[in-house]
Amino acid sequence: MPTAFTYEFDTPVYKGKVSFNTGLFINGQFVDGSKKTTMDVVNPTNGKVITSVSEGTPQDVDLAVDAAQQAFETTYGLNCPGSQRSILINKLASLMEKHADELAAIEALDNGKAFNMARNLDVAGSIDCLRYYAGWADKISGNVLETTEDKLTYTRHEPIGVVGQIIPWNFPLLMFVWKIGPALATGNTIVLKTSEFTPLSALRVCQLVQEAGFPPGVLNVVTGYGNTVGNAITTHMKIHKVAFTGSTLVGRKVMEAAAKSNLKNVTLELGGKSPNIIFNDADLDQALNWTSFGLFFNHGQCCCAGTRIFVQEAIYDEFLKRFIAKSQAVKVGDPFAADTFQGPQVSDIQYNRIMGYIDSGKKDGATVHIGGDRHGNEGYFVQPTVFSNTTPDMRIVQEEIFGPVGVVIKFKDEEDVLRQANNTIYGLAAAVFTKDLHRALTMAHKLKAGTIWVNCYNVLNPNVPFGGFKQSGIGRELGQHALDNYTEVKAVHVNLGLKI
Repeated sequence: MPTAFTYEFDTPVYKGKVSFNTGLFINGQFVDGSKKTTMDVVNPTNGKVITSVSEGTPQDVDLAVDAAQQAFETTYGLNCPGSQRSILINKLASLMEKHADELAAIEALDNGKAFNMARNLDVAGSIDCLRYYAGWADKISGNVLETTEDKLTYTRHEPIGVVGQIIPWNFPLLMFVWKIGPALATGNTIVLKTSEFTPLSALRVCQLVQEAGFPPGVLNVVTGYGNTVGNAITTHMKIHKVAFTGSTLVGRKVMEAAAKSNLKNVTLELGGKSPNIIFNDADLDQALNWTSFGLFFNHGQCCCAGTRIFVQEAIYDEFLKRFIAKSQAVKVGDPFAADTFQGPQVSDIQYNRIMGYIDSGKKDGATVHIGGDRHGNEGYFVQPTVFSNTTPDMRIVQEEIFGPVGVVIKFKDEEDVLRQANNTIYGLAAAVFTKDLHRALTMAHKLKAGTIWVNCYNVLNPNVPFGGFKQSGIGRELGQHALDNYTEVKAVHVNLGLKI
């Protein structure tokens, strides 16, 4: 049996001990990987190893797929009524609520996000999401279609079977739930890969899956690396659907592998370079608050972060001055301090990537108004950073940085800002700040993005679809639309009197 991980928290915001297994979760049990190798999980606040988890292999993916297939054919899928699936998912949500503080502490430990943010947004949002999909589990229905009196024609929405899911490191628990919620509600069984950087919260939830009473094999979690476990999932001939959240670069590889194997159904939630547009008539205090939240939330490690801040020329100078002051007030530090808003970046790899973009902006001649350097002497902390005086061709304007780095850009009018805002390969999200309702809706309809916020930013709900245009992805997470990703539509024609 794999080693249990035990950790004692003694912080201003959480005190308690957590203990759970760090093996692979296959067929309802924690097991060692086939090669019995492990991966270190690092604390991003100091770069020290927290613990090790089992390293999965393609052979382990095979075992997980077999377990998932067996569960689908016997104890779940069409053999488990929607009402029973609803009970199981609700039990899991209730157990997560019971252990909410513990889950938030785990998220803060291996991801670095502020505990209070993890508790009030990530964990609470995960529980809400599970309960939303528990409500759908017994409401998956088709339609009777009018044809002729001599024929009964109807549709069924059937589960796909074994589905593969690959989640990122920026919202480990929330992305875990976004994936499993609709898949479980519709009767599928799952083989899921966590990020190698942040596997701990998913493994803790696997214990709760056991406690909730899910049949063995319904949910399998194989921790490992993308080029081994991730590749095995996307190429597996017995997995008929794959869902991936991550970078556009890797998303292309997932789609290619799915096509080259068995033409898997694919949903992709990918990167973004989202425009946040502030007009002259905006409530400036409101715009400043939401702009700061939209840029620095989750340390800027957010696919829909509002990193391109467009400000109309009449208020540009005032906005920039006040935004610099607001950015200086962002509390960066220990995730377990009560007043911390921004913790460290998730890893040294991500830290170096962000610093490379900051250096690029400086080299290209953009003005750094605040930040642009490391925060503190240890760990992977980056100062909140704001650039201006950019040009459209700069990397910091065009490429996703995935850190607390934004650019403030002046614009003249609606036509000018639409041209600039839509000048990107991405189309995940956008925001508009204005008191003019007609302008707000006109802009919302003309911006090429899957989510548009008006006078707010980064507000998501489990019943509202989320996903991107262009190279920001394919398909939608959340809402009723996510259910469509996990069912096949079957048409049935019954002869009641047709004659040839």
